[in-house]
Amino acid sequence: MSLSQNRCTLLRDMLWGSILVKPAVTKQTGFRHFLAAASYSWAGFLRVLKEAAFRQELGFFIVSIVSLALVGASAGEIVIAVLLFLGLFSMEAMNTAVEEVIDRISPEISIVGKHAKDLGSFAVTCMIAACCLYLGYVLGKHLFFN
Repeated sequence: MSLSQNRCTLLRDMLWGSILVKPAVTKQTGFRHFLAAASYSWAGFLRVLKEAAFRQELGFFIVSIVSLALVGASAGEIVIAVLLFLGLFSMEAMNTAVEEVIDRISPEISIVGKHAKDLGSFAVTCMIAACCLYLGYVLGKHLFFN
């Protein structure tokens, strides 16, 4: 077999053989998949907990839920607040993920990276505004109009 034929065989094996057919990571199935996903979620929570912004939002959540309970908000009103805050927490996690990826692939200052980070920050700000507007409405309703 010539050198050229060896290269063609190697290339064919790389493209169609076991190198690209086998997955890089063996995926779990069934209940093991659930446990793996839960462990990834827990790791994500621990990571976002290191962010000062997330800890401040968590404090805002606790103060808000206590305030709603003190003014006599209904269970439905509290559930809506919890859902809004879960949206805020997920948006903060996604913003942190975008920032980490941008910092990893583009450590130098780039306009595209800046735009991506700014958009993530805007998304978090929108969720904070939604939480504040809803809390203002419910607290105002119970404090001033009951």
